[in-house]
Amino acid sequence: MTPQRMAILNYLKGNLEHPSAEDIYKAIGKKFPTMSFATVYNTLETLKQMGQIRELYCDPYKKRFDPNPNPHHHVVCTQCQKIVDLQDEIRIKPPTLTTEKFEILGSHIEFYGICSKCKSKNSSSRKEETIYVKNRTGS
Repeated sequence: MTPQRMAILNYLKGNLEHPSAEDIYKAIGKKFPTMSFATVYNTLETLKQMGQIRELYCDPYKKRFDPNPNPHHHVVCTQCQKIVDLQDEIRIKPPTLTTEKFEILGSHIEFYGICSKCKSKNSSSRKEETIYVKNRTGS
């Protein structure tokens, strides 16, 4: 176990941000400036294959990783891509047609919405637009 790999593991431990490989590279690269992005990516792939982390597919821009391999679900902000764990148990039964054609290995549910921070930003920008429009028309 190299110091770089150990640093990646330590960064992931308890991390609720669901970081991307790029996020991890930027954070750890400060301490290990000679470490390559390939080291981070390969370490993440190894951890994923070992079942120690999960790869998430809910961010359309980059792969994100979840250091919690236990079954759980997520809610994703459609504006800032923030991902939050949902520990509530949600059980669904796949349709029979699916189970006839696939061996079901697991399930994952994603909910999409707008986080409170983005919602607050949107509200304040709409207020500014309203003020601007009112002032522009002379009201």
